[in-house]
Amino acid sequence: MLLAGKKVAIIGAGPVGLTLARLLQQQGVAVTVYERDANAQARIWGGTLDLEEATGQQALQQAGLLAQYFAVAKPMGRVIADELGTVLFSTEPNTINPEINRNELRKILLDSLTPGTVVWGRKLTGLEARQGQWVLRFEQAEVVADVVIGANGGLSSVRPYVTDAEVTATGTFIIQGEVGEPARTCPDVYRLCRGTTHILMSADQGVSLAVNPDNNGTMAYGITFKQPADWQHGPGLDFRDTAAVSDFLCGMFAQWGEEYRQLFRATSVFVGLPARLLSVALPWKPHRPLPITLVGDAAHLMPPFAGKGVNIGLRDAVVLADNLTTGKFATIAAAIRDYEQQMVGYAQAAQQETSTNEAALNHPSFSFKNRFSR
Repeated sequence: MLLAGKKVAIIGAGPVGLTLARLLQQQGVAVTVYERDANAQARIWGGTLDLEEATGQQALQQAGLLAQYFAVAKPMGRVIADELGTVLFSTEPNTINPEINRNELRKILLDSLTPGTVVWGRKLTGLEARQGQWVLRFEQAEVVADVVIGANGGLSSVRPYVTDAEVTATGTFIIQGEVGEPARTCPDVYRLCRGTTHILMSADQGVSLAVNPDNNGTMAYGITFKQPADWQHGPGLDFRDTAAVSDFLCGMFAQWGEEYRQLFRATSVFVGLPARLLSVALPWKPHRPLPITLVGDAAHLMPPFAGKGVNIGLRDAVVLADNLTTGKFATIAAAIRDYEQQMVGYAQAAQQETSTNEAALNHPSFSFKNRFSR
């Protein structure tokens, strides 16, 4: 096997990095995951995930973890409403690819790994090729590895060793919020979500909203809109000032139904960030001193407008693990090169679908009422 006697270092303990570690360990590979989070209980921000059959679920199937996913994940329906809160149509809870909280998915993956696989509190500060091995420098330690795989997200510190591509803003801004005790604090939105069984979605005049009533016990939502011109050098809001953000959103949604403004006033925490993209169109560096590559958002960050990000990343884990462990390639470099060629093809398709959806949602004339009332 290509990795016999080799040490593999994965940087990042997100879903993709942990799944890749699991797939490699199943084949007897010595792998260590280095994660900057202090411990396994560190909260991961973001909405729930639904894993597609052909990508995310296939990865968990190969990792022997699909049953655990279905045991924990929650089937959710969809309620499509217009800007006045009128329900246009709804769907039954989806049992094919149910929603899972990000921390719950991390726990499933962590429990599947050999104890000690993940080293917590390790923020990578640099890499150096020395005497046939990578030297990995962390803030408080230095280790060596034969293969390095960057799985540490859109701002990956491994990326410059693989590609000169840089993350760019797409022009969309995302505001995420969380509401505690939604049945009491925003009962009208809770009713639209049919309690905790349906995700509420609405869009009008280039503004879209998605509300998940049950993300590990809280109601979580995301709002997307075209970034204002005067926000080019930073958001025009202090997201620590919940009252100010709530007032901003109430103004943006002034012509919408009162239930939406009720949601914003009940919100206890906000996070704001520009939507970002890391295009895979720029060729990666062909000459690298030692085996190194990228997976997941570190390789092909994309906004959430098609639900492809984590799913494509889990496909990365399957393809790369297969290439490195099944004996199809003569060298580690050849296995990585083939993975990257495959990845560029399917990641570009996912990024194109994402960009098409983003443009449609941001168009000033787009509304769910126009789309679904005909």
